[in-house]
Amino acid sequence: MKPIRVGLLGLGTVGTGVVRIVEGHQQDLLSQTGAAIEIAKILVQDKSKARNISVSADVLTENPWDVIENPEIDIVVEVMGGIDLAKKYMLEALDRGKHIVTANKDLMALHGQEILAKAAEKGCDVFYEASVAGGIPIIRTLVEGFSSDRITKIMGIVNGTTNYILSKMSQEGAAYDDVLKEAQQLGYAESDPTSDVEGFDAARKMTILGTLGFHANVSLSDVTVKGISQVTKEDITYGKRLGYEVKLLGIAERNDEHISISVQPTMVKTSHPLASVNGVYNAVYVYGEAVGETMFYGPGAGEMPTATSIVADLVAVVRNLKLGINGQRGFAPYKEKKLKTDEQIASKNFILLHVADKAGVLAQITQVFAQHEVSLESVLQHPNSLNPNAEIIIITHDANQASMKKVLHQFEAMDVVHAIKSVYRVEG
Repeated sequence: MKPIRVGLLGLGTVGTGVVRIVEGHQQDLLSQTGAAIEIAKILVQDKSKARNISVSADVLTENPWDVIENPEIDIVVEVMGGIDLAKKYMLEALDRGKHIVTANKDLMALHGQEILAKAAEKGCDVFYEASVAGGIPIIRTLVEGFSSDRITKIMGIVNGTTNYILSKMSQEGAAYDDVLKEAQQLGYAESDPTSDVEGFDAARKMTILGTLGFHANVSLSDVTVKGISQVTKEDITYGKRLGYEVKLLGIAERNDEHISISVQPTMVKTSHPLASVNGVYNAVYVYGEAVGETMFYGPGAGEMPTATSIVADLVAVVRNLKLGINGQRGFAPYKEKKLKTDEQIASKNFILLHVADKAGVLAQITQVFAQHEVSLESVLQHPNSLNPNAEIIIITHDANQASMKKVLHQFEAMDVVHAIKSVYRVEG
């Protein structure tokens, strides 16, 4: 094959990693694809900027159309980030018959269906492995590895920033605000960490995984989202006493063709593999009807892990070019989306209450659960010399969300319940 020429939109951390791998692994790429892969043009904001990688000056451009309209470029790799401009450039490139590789989770979560439809119309590939979980090949696994199975649940730690914060809180007993500041100083958290800590980043990734896993057009608005900013070190301490770790989990489930997708802090049993995933690492747990339970673990971000996924997608595009089958990857959603109601979403729950410290209160509390047919797995009362109230920890058996909402609403109206301090889903 003639050399395959690639245009790069962006030369930040990930784009630099892509250049390093493509230039450093030429022999490996040639043996895998039968063609040399060449970085022909790179869009940058400032050509004069000092960089930690050597790139020929004539390869750099500040004009996006030098990449998009270049007739010699076969594949466009988008690593510039953002939504509006990235979407515009991708659609323009597809209109010109260029294949796309991207790491842009925000764009694919919000506008993936439009981009994939355009790609199908033009007979082009759009691959986006690096958009979820960095160096973990989870998208390819869902599309290809599970193509003969039916996925019933996807549960994962898909945001490294929040996992780092919760891991440090668990291991060191530190407060959320202190660990967040440390994460920002280390570069694990942005100066504005809202997207990470409030669960929005994870929600976009779960939108992508839910769409692929369940073959339905999942929208970001379908994902219920709760972040970690209200998690306290007391929550984590109580969880550890009971044999749980707190993790921000993305959870996508399917039962009887009805689906639910959420992102929320979750009490994970310490015996579950996800409980031991710490630091900035990611892990995705997949349940299939035939295969059972599988887990995929690795670095969720970073220059080289993410670039590895991008170059793997490049290899896939080149192989398709060689076979003449671009634009025929069959993973377009084909099932009607049916969302679960609150009555259909069920889980165990952890509840921490501050109540009046007097006789009969525990009986009143348990009676509320009984009224709404929520059975209890355990009820514990822990003394706390710093708190004049009694602290009651309750773990329920599986209960649907509608019943739990009624229980909590009734607690809010009870004089003996001074505060509903924490409510968490329980897994494992």
